[in-house]
Amino acid sequence: MTDLTPSASTGDVGKRIASGVVMALLAVGAVVLGGWPFALFWAAAAVGIFWEWSTIVAGGAIAARAVGIAALIAAALAAGAGQIYAASLVLAAGVAVVAACAPGRRGWAAAGVVYAGIALLAPMVLRPDREFGLLAMPFLFAVVWSTDILGYFVGRTIGGPRLAPPISPKKTWSGAGVGTLGALGASLAVVYIAGDIALLPATCVAFVLSIASQAGDLFESAVKRRFGVKDASHVIPGHGGLMDRLDGFIAAGGVAALIGIMRGGLDAAARGLLQW
Repeated sequence: MTDLTPSASTGDVGKRIASGVVMALLAVGAVVLGGWPFALFWAAAAVGIFWEWSTIVAGGAIAARAVGIAALIAAALAAGAGQIYAASLVLAAGVAVVAACAPGRRGWAAAGVVYAGIALLAPMVLRPDREFGLLAMPFLFAVVWSTDILGYFVGRTIGGPRLAPPISPKKTWSGAGVGTLGALGASLAVVYIAGDIALLPATCVAFVLSIASQAGDLFESAVKRRFGVKDASHVIPGHGGLMDRLDGFIAAGGVAALIGIMRGGLDAAARGLLQW
C-alpha cells in the first residue's frame, strides 16, 4: 500500500485507480486460467519484486541478483509442475548462494529471495486445490484489496491519529480500522456467493489476513525507510513499484498458505484455509 498524502492530486488518484483496475484484471484472469499462465504471472511478479528489493538493499549486485532471479524462475517451473517441495528447496539453495554472492548486506540480499519466494509460492500453494483453489484466491484478493483501498481513501479523507508514525507517518488508525471492516464484508460476500462455507470461521480468517496485510504494508515501509527509499520503483503509475503494490498481499498470502498447509496439507491448502 503506497503511503497516502492529503495533497495528492486528482491526477495521481486517477492513475492509482486505473493502474489498480488493470492489475486486478490481470490477477483475476491468471486465477481463472490457472495452470502455467497462473505460474508465469506470479513468476514475473516475484522476479520484479526481487529486482526491486535487491536494488534497494544491496545496490543491485549483479551476481546476487542473477542467482536470485534464476532461483525464482526455477522455483516457478517446479511449482507450475506441482512440485512445491522441489520449489522450496530451490529457493532455499538460492537464499544460500545469494548470501554468498552479495558483496555487502548479505542477510538483506538473501532475505529478498525469501520475500519474493513467498509472493511466488503462496498463490501456487492455494490455487491448485481442485475444489477450493478457485475460491481461495478471490477470498484472499477481497481481503487484501478491501484493506488497501478503504484504508487509503478513508485515511486520506478522515485522517486522525497515526498508526505507526516512526515507520509510516501518514497511515492512520481510521484507515486501518475501516480497511479491516471492509475486508470482513468483502470476504464474507465472496464466501456467501460461493456457498457451503461457514461464515463465522471465514470472518475470523479474514480478520487475521487483514491484520497480516497491514503488517506487511508496514514491514515494507520499514525496509524502505531503513534504506532511505520512498518508492520501490516507478513501474506502476500511481503506486510506485511491485513491492509497494504487493506488500500486503505477500504477508497475507504467506499467512493464508501457512494456515491452509497446517490444516489441509499441500494438496488441499485452500480447503484447509476455508473449510472449518
